[in-house]
Amino acid sequence: MSSWIFGPVKALDQSAREAAVLRQQQLTKPLGSLGRLENVAIELAAMQGKVPTISAPFICIFAADHGIAAAGVSAFPQEVTGQMVANFASGGAAISVLAKSLLAPFEIVNLGTVSSTDFPGVQNAFIAAGTANMLETAAMTSEQCAKALKSGRTSLLHAKSHGCELFIGGDMGIGNTTSATVLAAAITGESVAELTGPGTGLDDSGIARKIDIIEQVIARHVEPGLEPLTLLSRVGGFEIAALVGSYISAAQQGITILVDGFICTAAAMVAVAIAPESRNWMLFAHSSAEPGHRLMLKHLQAKPLLDLQMRLGEGSGAAICVPLLQMACKLHAQMATFAEAAVAGKLDEE
Repeated sequence: MSSWIFGPVKALDQSAREAAVLRQQQLTKPLGSLGRLENVAIELAAMQGKVPTISAPFICIFAADHGIAAAGVSAFPQEVTGQMVANFASGGAAISVLAKSLLAPFEIVNLGTVSSTDFPGVQNAFIAAGTANMLETAAMTSEQCAKALKSGRTSLLHAKSHGCELFIGGDMGIGNTTSATVLAAAITGESVAELTGPGTGLDDSGIARKIDIIEQVIARHVEPGLEPLTLLSRVGGFEIAALVGSYISAAQQGITILVDGFICTAAAMVAVAIAPESRNWMLFAHSSAEPGHRLMLKHLQAKPLLDLQMRLGEGSGAAICVPLLQMACKLHAQMATFAEAAVAGKLDEE
């Protein structure tokens, strides 16, 4: 496994945090009246080491297929992964529309779809035609996992070369909620029944079958004290590993991570298990409608900014959240202080 994954994470700028707290106390509003927008601006100041600003994010979608799809864990056939990759590139997907609206650089990386290795407008980082079936063997070899992690790092460094201050990772892969649920169960210790949801739209019988399959995968691959990288290679996906690599690399480079929903939060959990200080660089965009997401967020002590009952993936919930972050920064930077506006401050209590 590449040694870079264990490299140091950049420290937050505590002096910038303190300056941001002081400024919030001087702005022409009752203290705390902008709620979590104030906290977001303070956290971004600590990450950026200055009065925070958010320009267009860099959005990167990682795509790959999953061998576990053969067990019938999804309401959609596996060829949808490749079809959606083509849809991303042609501008027809939700995240494509959102990226265009945000004027955001938008990259799509194919790590292993079963249908094709070459899509116009898509980065080809092909590892294999999907992971192996976790019911039969490990999803990835350690070498495949290392390649996927490195692909995530490559995309993050590419984003940095574009001046990225905010990184959004997204996912596409039929069957990936199953991998994400296994990872969540292994890391949180929560029950599979509590963590498992409909994914692409399973009915009750489909969810019951999915729970049974996930429990079989856990019995085969997960034991106490398992190293997070070993866990990732056994039950993860190429796109999930790439997200992990991009998140850890972002924290090492000092770039804010805006985490999307269920799949991306599973990747964030693995990243934090490998590099605990990477958690300092993560903001959580929204609460997924997938029922297990709240337990994953609880484990990470994360409070998402939005709850829109979304469960699309693709980085879409994170993209929706970007204007909120931009407004938080503008309020922090552009509001007048009491002194500047000649407005009387709060009366001192006797």
